[in-house]
Amino acid sequence: MNIGIIGTGNIATYLLEQVNENRLADGKVIAIFGRNIEAGSELSERFGADFYTELRRFLELPLDLLVEASTVEAAGVYARDIVASGKDLVVSSIGVFKDLPLLDELTALATSKGSHIYLPSGAIGGLDLLQSAASAGGLEQVRISTRKSPSSLGIKADAVETLFEGSARAAVEKFPKNINVALVLALAGIGAEKTEVRIIADPEITRNTHTIEAEGVFGRMQLQVENNPMPSNPKTSLLAALSILAVLQNRNKALRIGN
Repeated sequence: MNIGIIGTGNIATYLLEQVNENRLADGKVIAIFGRNIEAGSELSERFGADFYTELRRFLELPLDLLVEASTVEAAGVYARDIVASGKDLVVSSIGVFKDLPLLDELTALATSKGSHIYLPSGAIGGLDLLQSAASAGGLEQVRISTRKSPSSLGIKADAVETLFEGSARAAVEKFPKNINVALVLALAGIGAEKTEVRIIADPEITRNTHTIEAEGVFGRMQLQVENNPMPSNPKTSLLAALSILAVLQNRNKALRIGN
């Protein structure tokens, strides 16, 4: 499997380490696309993947799968062209789908091309349960409380402070770089308008913590995940990068567990 990565930051570097150096996926990253020439050139030399700054040339390569590991803004600019190329796409910046019509458009385009769009679970769990519960309309309520350090939220705070309470759609609008988990949870369950979100800044916390609660005809679920941040970027949970790696590892497996 030939893999291309869009982005030259922390997640891109992590995936290159795990795939090209540690061989933890059935394939190799052969190309990197980005705008940061210095960072891209360094990654290219270190991991033996060609670096491109022109999307057209990048998409002309014999790539089986592209991983977007950049920003919400970049995902919004490049996603249509990638899906139109007929290549499979893993979207890291799920906040781009706060524009829900974009998700519908890309899904229809991927269907017409016979390709796939993968949305990794990111820094949370329980998505299989939500999808199962929602499959027959039996999911009634979903809530997520996210507790992070002020620095990871880009603010200063000396005491615990609730920054937001509202819908997943509104949360992603206000915190697009920090609350991808709320949107993927909404997409798996009852939608961005009905999924309830609370965001808390806690200066004492050392791990990003997500508490997910769901209720419906299936019963009740409560799940808490305490994530270690990536050493190179406290705004990103290590589990978010691991979830992308899991997509790469499981894509071609004959046996898949869960939905």
